[in-house]
Formats: sequence, structure tokens, C-alpha cells
Amino acid sequence: MKRTFFQRLSRYYLLFTGGFACFLLALAMLEKEGMPRVWIGYLFMLATITLYAFIGLVSRTSNVAEYYVAGRRVPALFNGMATAADWISAASFISLAGTLYLHGFDGLAYIMGWTGGYCLVALLIAPYLRKFSQYTIPDFLAARYGGPHHGRIVRMMAVAATIIVSFTYVVAQIYAVGLIASRFTGVDFSVGIFLGLASILVCSFLGGMRAITWTQVAQYIIILVAFLMPAIWLSAKHGGNPVPQVAYGKLLPQLTAREQALRNDPKEQEVRRIFLQRAAEYREKVEGLPSTWDAGRFEAQRQLDTVKQRNGTLLEIRLAEKALLAYPKTVEEAQEAWDSARRYYEQRAIPPAPHAEPFAAPAKQASDVKRNNFLALVFCLMVGTAALPHILMRAYTTPSVHETRVSVFWTLFFILLIYLTIPALAVMVKYDVYTAMVGSKFSQLPTWVSYWANVDRVHPLINISDVNRDGIVQLAEIAFDGDVLVLATPEIAGLPYVISGLVAAGGLAAALSTADGLLLAISNALSHDIYYQTVDPHASTQKRVTISKLLLLAVAFIAAYAASTKPADILSLVSAAFSLAGSTLFPALVLGVFWKRATRQGAVAGMAVGFLVCVYYMLHTNPILGGSAAGQWFQIAPVSAGIFGVPAGVLAMAVVSWLTPPPGKDVLALIEHIRTPEA
Repeated sequence: MKRTFFQRLSRYYLLFTGGFACFLLALAMLEKEGMPRVWIGYLFMLATITLYAFIGLVSRTSNVAEYYVAGRRVPALFNGMATAADWISAASFISLAGTLYLHGFDGLAYIMGWTGGYCLVALLIAPYLRKFSQYTIPDFLAARYGGPHHGRIVRMMAVAATIIVSFTYVVAQIYAVGLIASRFTGVDFSVGIFLGLASILVCSFLGGMRAITWTQVAQYIIILVAFLMPAIWLSAKHGGNPVPQVAYGKLLPQLTAREQALRNDPKEQEVRRIFLQRAAEYREKVEGLPSTWDAGRFEAQRQLDTVKQRNGTLLEIRLAEKALLAYPKTVEEAQEAWDSARRYYEQRAIPPAPHAEPFAAPAKQASDVKRNNFLALVFCLMVGTAALPHILMRAYTTPSVHETRVSVFWTLFFILLIYLTIPALAVMVKYDVYTAMVGSKFSQLPTWVSYWANVDRVHPLINISDVNRDGIVQLAEIAFDGDVLVLATPEIAGLPYVISGLVAAGGLAAALSTADGLLLAISNALSHDIYYQTVDPHASTQKRVTISKLLLLAVAFIAAYAASTKPADILSLVSAAFSLAGSTLFPALVLGVFWKRATRQGAVAGMAVGFLVCVYYMLHTNPILGGSAAGQWFQIAPVSAGIFGVPAGVLAMAVVSWLTPPPGKDVLALIEHIRTPEA
């Protein structure tokens, strides 16, 4: 029976892959026949969202085990694919290659940390969770630290941590959905968010983990094809080899030589001097406050009056009015805006670090700071990965502990198919930009530049302006947002637009697959751990599932609203979630399995102290949250706040556990059970 189920799944997904290939060929032929690009974007969006909705409808269920853990019957191979799709979020698919493009070697911290985190999941946590055979992470922590009668406070804290971590993460995914939908269908960013939200809700609302699992397998196939196809094309174009990892090694020395030539180019140096001059002007404005603010406001008003007096055109009057309206309303607002502009131009004036040079900096001290931040980020991403509720939940969906171990192997394999390609893609796109775009004429810039620049007019994703007025594109005049690079890669490489639609579908699949899992983790924590375990333990299975669906709907709309405010870039939001997860949940999970002496009071202290230290450091050092870089400890960036939160949580948990009575016999028996190997 088990083999028949596996064979049936294999047949379904082979048919799906063949059908998807035929769909791509059909769109390519339609594009060749002159189909408008916007229609290709609509067809990709419509086809993929319809597919996910269809799987959600077919997989709808009211069975508790099916809704929460997919009936515990997902084969290891398919659970690995589903987990990989759950893991390869918008941050991995959209932002990671852009980060490596912008920061070179230093961006490898994300790949090393996330991959290493899965090794921790396989070794330290996943098999033990499966042996426990419950539904949620708070379930495990409540049973481990006090049993059904005394573990309520641990359960509540674990639920709070699950909600905070997952909500932070899911906002980034929904932001990515809006970004993709607005670019490839032309709808407003906010509308795009709610279009994507409809697809998320159909899967997770109707079928829970069962629907999400089978949807994520299909989404992984789309993600893999979408990411590899442009990489293989660029690899053959620049490296003469269709294997990106091989072409990557050949191109890197050529890119290094091109970087050196651009650093010594007089035109590049001229542009950077202009940026330094602009930064100095803003510094003088800040130092001259409040008189500079008064003078600027008076000048903006005078310009508007002058245009009106000489009967200027309607466009001139509107531009003058716009300038006056955009002028800072208060001295404090002016200081913040001008300081931000000064930092922006100072950053633009710095030549990009050599791509292949680790921790590149003009002074040893600065290089040491970069190295320390690199290692701190790797640590935070590793422990955060090993504590993410929506990933650990998948350990409950396999038929046995052995299948869980095999599933983690397949997860790593499927993730590495993407992760080993990301550094190669970043180098190939960088080489293409540095050799083809840099040095071209502004009058010959491709049309995709203006398309992407207009997706978000407030914070443009691409900004290319002729700073030194010579009509030639210099590297210093190009500013890419890391979130746009992968989505724009097909256009940068000169591929047919159907490949752009494919990449957008891949990015959408990555964002939706992770958002599904995150929303389910939040709603399950609220419905199972709070409603069923605390409020109404006698609720029927139908009522439990209904409550979970309603809560999922509410959380989804709140997250969509938060994403529509564009709180930060995708990678920053995701990285904050990892530090929070690691600081709050990792000590309690790992010590709960491997240290019998860990007590309920110790777990409460560890979770509280780890969370508070992490949040305090973020608030104290992140300018976006009202902090200042001057408050950093050992010059560690706020994204790596977990480097302080995790040790603080472990220490607090250890000290309090030693000072309180040891766990009872029922808890010790549970530990022995989950640590005993399967027969």
C-alpha cells in the first residue's frame, strides 16, 4: 500500500512536470507570434494560482490529523521537496543572489548559516519531535517542561514566540508577492498583495497541512525550473558551459579584472567625487540647523511664487508645488531626512568591494569587524533555522522517525540544488552588468530599466541616472535593490519575456509556499495550543478545524496589511525572524532533548531572557527601530542580535534549572521515550 501511494504520487508529479513544460512551450510560441507581454504575465499568474487553488480544493479536509500534520503519511522524498519549498522563501529565491551581487563574499554567510542550520535540524531536533508524535512545537515544549497539568506557561510562551517569529517572516513573503504581482500584471502594489493572499488562503484555509504539502511539492518543481533556466543560459553565454558552478569558476577571475579596471577609471572616480560633494552639502545643512531649514523653506516658497508670477506652464507649477510639499515640515524631520541623504551619498561614493575578496575593507580593524559580523550572522541563521516552527512542524508529517531522518537528507539535497547555483548566478549577472551595461549610452538603456524603476516610485528598485552628464553609464551611476536582481535576470541576460514570467512564477511559488506554512503555524498555535488545550479541551474535531481556519483568515489579512506598509526589505525582515527564533526557542528545544535536568522554571527563564535580550539589542541598535549604531556591542549588527540572545537564554535556563527541583518521573519517562532509538 505504501509503495502504491508513493508510485501514485510520482506519477501525478511527473505528469504535472510534463504539463508545465508544455505550458512553457505554448507561451514561448505565443510570444513569438506577437502576444503582448502583459498577457504573458497574466497567464503565468492565473495558471499558477489556479493550480494551487485546485490542489487546495482537491485536498480539503476536516480531519484533525490531516489538517494539522497531513495524516503523518507523507513519503520522505516528497516531504523533502515540500520542506525545501517551505524553506526556499522569497528571501532565498529573490533576495539572496542580490545580496551576493551587492556584497560579494560576505553574502555567503546566509548560504552557510541556512545550510548549517538544516544539519542542526537533522541531528538535534527533527527525529525527536517525530518520536513525540504531536501536532505543534508548543505541544512538545509543554509536555517536556511540566506535562499536561504544569506546562501551561511554557505552552503560552512558545505560542507567543511562534506567532512573533512567524508573523515577522510571513510579512516578508507577502511583500514579495506584492512586488511580483505589481511588476508582471501592472496592478498596484497593494492590490498585488491581496491577489497573492487569495492563493495562499485557498490552500491553507481549505486543506491545512495536507493541501499545503501537495501544493508545495508542485511549487518546488516550479521554483527549481525557474531558478535554473536563466542560470544555465547565462552560464552557456559567458562561460561556454551549461553548468553554472563550472562557468562560475571561469568567470570569477575575469570579473576581478573588470572590477579593478572600473576602480581605476577616471569617470568612475568623478562620479564618486560628486556623491561625496552631495554628502558634504547635506552635512552642512544638518550642522546649520535650524537656520538652514528656514532658508530652504523660504527658497521653495519663492520658487513657487516666481513660477506663478511669470505664468509658467502647468507642469512647472506642479513641480514647484511638489517640491514645497515634499520639504520637511519640522526641524526634526529635516534632520532625519538630511542625515539619511548624507548616509546614502556617502555609501554611493564608496567603490564596491572586490567580489571574491573576503571581508574587504581599507583598514584591518574594519576587516575584523566584517569578519566578526559574518561569523555572528552564520551562527544566528544556524540556530534560527533549527528553531523555526513552520519548518519543525514538517517533522510531524512523515510516517516514522526513520522517514523523518531521510526526509531531512532530501530537504538538504533539494535546497542545495538552488543554493549551489545562487553564488554562480550572482557572479554571472554581475559580469553581464559590468561588461554590457557599464560603458553603454544612456540613450540605449533597455526598456526593462524603466519598467522596474516604476514598480515602486517612492523607493525605486533600480536607479540609473547620469550624474556627471557625459551620456555614458558608469558603474557608480547604477543602484540596484537586492530584491530586484533575480526577477530582472532574464531581461538583463536578453532572454525571451516568457522566461521573465517563469522566474516571476518561481518567485511567487517561493513566497506563497513559505507563507502557507507560516500562516498555518500561527493559526495552529492559536487554535490547538490556546483554544483546544486551554479554552475548550472538549471541542469537537470539526470545531477545532473551523476555529483554525477562521484564525488563519484573520492573521493573513493582518499580515497583508503590515506588508502593504513596506516596513523593510525582504532579507532584513527574514533575518530578524531567525535571531528571534534562535534566542527564544532553540535553548528550550535542544536542552529539553539532551539535558534531563532542564526544568519548567528554567525553560521559562531561558525563553524570556533570550527573547528580551534579542529584542532589546535590535531596538537599541537598529536605526529603523529608533536605535543607533553607536549602541552596538562589539560592533555586531542588529541583524545578528541572536549572538547575544542565544547564550543569554542558555545561561538563564541552566542557572534557574540548577536552582529549582528536578523534573518529575513522567517528564523523565518522556525524555527516555523520545531519545530511545526505533527498533
